[in-house]
Amino acid sequence: MVADILEEEDERLDLIDCPVLVTDRLILRAPHIEDVDAIANLADNLRVAEMLSRMPHPYTKAHAVDFVRRANAGEIGKCVYAITLAQNGTFVGCCGINYRRGAGKDELEIGYWLGEPHWGKGYATEAAHALVDLVFRATQVEKLYASCRVSNIASRRVLYKSGFQYTNTGMMDSINAGNVPVERYMLDRRTWIGLRSWTS
Repeated sequence: MVADILEEEDERLDLIDCPVLVTDRLILRAPHIEDVDAIANLADNLRVAEMLSRMPHPYTKAHAVDFVRRANAGEIGKCVYAITLAQNGTFVGCCGINYRRGAGKDELEIGYWLGEPHWGKGYATEAAHALVDLVFRATQVEKLYASCRVSNIASRRVLYKSGFQYTNTGMMDSINAGNVPVERYMLDRRTWIGLRSWTS
């Protein structure tokens, strides 16, 4: 649903360990081979793919197998998480932390997407809060970044609820939607300190 950092090959993220993250309703953990069918099912949706830069459509089981392999090998960012429901382990999407494109190694960004059946339930906000907390607790970075397509109202809401502030508008190349406008956001450590008691 937001800036797609999860399908881009990049340098390893060595600033941070990537523990399993547990929230009220979610468990964020490494993608497993057992997730392949669920990943392929949820990612094979043009409404999801059009919001990301590098998610192909159609999205096949072979794409999902390759994604899990590359995620676990550290080829697409060290902190790549499967978002699963704590209640029953259902896979609902992915999220992660990576280097900000075109920036230094000390500039990090978060990204996430959810399968359409799981939209509107607050899962993306809950996952984003967990990622933000991890970055600011486990690193010394002063600013964290994110972006979303201008047309992605739901993702914009997630970023606002997570304390991010709008910085500017730019363009993103999407393999499904072409060159599209995106909004860029930033959250600084001082703001995060004031928001550590997250509210919905």
